[in-house]
Amino acid sequence: MIAQKQILVLISLTVVCVASIVFSLLSGSVDITATELARSIFSSEPSLSTQVLQEIRIPRTLAAFVTGGLLALSGAIMQVLLRNPLADPYILGISGGAAVGALSAILLGATGFWLSNAAFAGAVFSIFLVFGIANKFGSWSVTRLLLTGVVVSAGWGAVINILLTTSSTNNVQSMLFWLMGDLSQSSVNPAHYLLLLVGLVGGIAVSRSLNVLIRGELLAVSLGVNVQSLRLLLFFSASVFTATAVTIAGSVGFVGLIIPHMLRLLGARDHRLLIPSCVLLGGSFLVLADSLARTLIAPQQLPVGVVTAVIGVPAFILILRSTIRK
Repeated sequence: MIAQKQILVLISLTVVCVASIVFSLLSGSVDITATELARSIFSSEPSLSTQVLQEIRIPRTLAAFVTGGLLALSGAIMQVLLRNPLADPYILGISGGAAVGALSAILLGATGFWLSNAAFAGAVFSIFLVFGIANKFGSWSVTRLLLTGVVVSAGWGAVINILLTTSSTNNVQSMLFWLMGDLSQSSVNPAHYLLLLVGLVGGIAVSRSLNVLIRGELLAVSLGVNVQSLRLLLFFSASVFTATAVTIAGSVGFVGLIIPHMLRLLGARDHRLLIPSCVLLGGSFLVLADSLARTLIAPQQLPVGVVTAVIGVPAFILILRSTIRK
């Protein structure tokens, strides 16, 4: 019975995923019908719809799905690692380091490749800074890691404010769009797909250990789980997922926080089901949010992070109320 429910949940989420992608491909300032979409996919004939799909909508939709999947996966891992329901991918200051790197690149006039690499470098630096401080005396705990991440995140926030207040007006607008999350210039490459696949397969492989660890370290140790190695694996895996997602789309909030909670509320508490469900629902959620960001006030576009926040705040309140009732 449990296996049947798991299969049903995964099938439902797969249908939602396909529907969100189709909706994204059909949405935009250029009207494209379902017939034109099918023709563009299965035919190489040059046309306006084919050009719009292949050069703009398909890359952006795939970038949104990969980013959402990575953030939801990272959020689920962080909540297990820190045993904190409020944990999200950005709680350890990774997005702050990426933001400082990206804003510094914008300040220097860099775009595209250099901007993405500056953001990734800042995120990686923040990962090792947090772990280095938390592990200064040769041993680290979840509490020390969390406190270090909060302090480092606050420090990055101060640096970001300095960069914003000392930048020209033209640069400030680009910086704010990056900070709120923006997919207008985003694209993904095979390495991003591979990382998401590795995260999915690896998460499923350690899902039994995650089921035990979330109930407490003493129980996990008594059942033969190498807690120290598992925590290291979870920290660096979630950090790399977050760093990659931030590099693609900037700081998109709420995806990594609400998606795992929403799935647990729906009954997906077993990590063998939660991990793949996070990838499917997280990707679908961000694809839909980006579609709304492109169409709500067209021809202008909203940063996708604004849409996820508008949806995420009331959604989290509803999840919290439902949890309290239970």
